[in-house]
Amino acid sequence: MNTSNPGMRSSGFTLIEILVVMAIIAMLAVLVAPNIFNQQAGAMRDAATAEISTLSAALDMYRLDVGRYPDSLDGLMRNDSDRAAWNGPYLRGSELPDDPWDNPYVYEPDDNSFSLYSLGADGSQGGEGNDADIGRE
Repeated sequence: MNTSNPGMRSSGFTLIEILVVMAIIAMLAVLVAPNIFNQQAGAMRDAATAEISTLSAALDMYRLDVGRYPDSLDGLMRNDSDRAAWNGPYLRGSELPDDPWDNPYVYEPDDNSFSLYSLGADGSQGGEGNDADIGRE
């Protein structure tokens, strides 16, 4: 308030008040942002684990119908076996899902088993933390 002229009122914030508020907001952002990003990374890993579980169940259903695992994941959507026992598609939707990082899942069939995994955030074999491979060996 301006004391030299009692009829005039001062309104608004001073530069110091604005700087203090900006500093408080910046400190909160520095403290909260890492927690939010860690939660997102964990949610993406959980989503990959859930999709791998769904794909694994579909692969097992395929094997029950056809007698073996498909040569590729495309066999879950289209009859690649040319057998009448194929009872698919084994997944909902028209396309195979990619992992949460938009990379295709790695599928390696064997005679009586398979490996199915996501390469993680980095999209390459191995890694640690968010870059670690996720899946079923």
